[in-house]
Amino acid sequence: MPQSLPLILVPGLTCSPRIYAPQIPALWQRGPVILANHIRDNTMAGIAKRILDEAPDEFAIAGHSMGGYICLEVMRQAPARVKRLALLSTSASPETPEATERRKGWIAETRAGGYRAILDRLVSSFVHPSRSKDPDLQTIVHDMGDDVGPDAFIGQLEAIMSRSDSRPLLPSIKCPTLILTSDTDNMVPNVFSTELAAGIPGAKLVVIPDCGHLVQLEKPEATTAAMLDWLKM
Repeated sequence: MPQSLPLILVPGLTCSPRIYAPQIPALWQRGPVILANHIRDNTMAGIAKRILDEAPDEFAIAGHSMGGYICLEVMRQAPARVKRLALLSTSASPETPEATERRKGWIAETRAGGYRAILDRLVSSFVHPSRSKDPDLQTIVHDMGDDVGPDAFIGQLEAIMSRSDSRPLLPSIKCPTLILTSDTDNMVPNVFSTELAAGIPGAKLVVIPDCGHLVQLEKPEATTAAMLDWLKM
């Protein structure tokens, strides 16, 4: 891969560019790094289109959680422009009715002023049980939540609830693809990563042990190493 191929990093729900902070120095050494903004639209199609409008002609792209849903929508809209794809702690499946009801509850709670309380609860869901009281992880989850803000959080939830089923898209993905997950993801169980790896021809599946949903922050060295290997595939 040419050193100059840009890399777009897409954060997840309530996450900002801080989620990739441990990886950026090493990734930046091999070429340009672009941090995608996913808080300006409330549909997956709109978010992906805006990213594409601002992106170089060709690029590698990596997305975490909701960012993975966005990456799959980017693949749907402009497959020829994506030269490498990494899907971290994410899924190709559509929203379930149960998840939609939970997100509607979050929207109502946020509108009633409960955004901070939602972030408090998300910390324990985001990380490995052994790190649920880690003050550094608690701080960064709240800092990222502040970066996103309650209004954009509602827009993100609306986009997630209305996302397409991306499973039919998977066989058409031909670029080198990394599927990265953990052994203890309580937000997006790794069965969904197994499904992604089985559906995308030639995809590489990496499972990080003793880790929750926030792989970039919980196991930064392992995540960075997997991404650098992917960029050499």
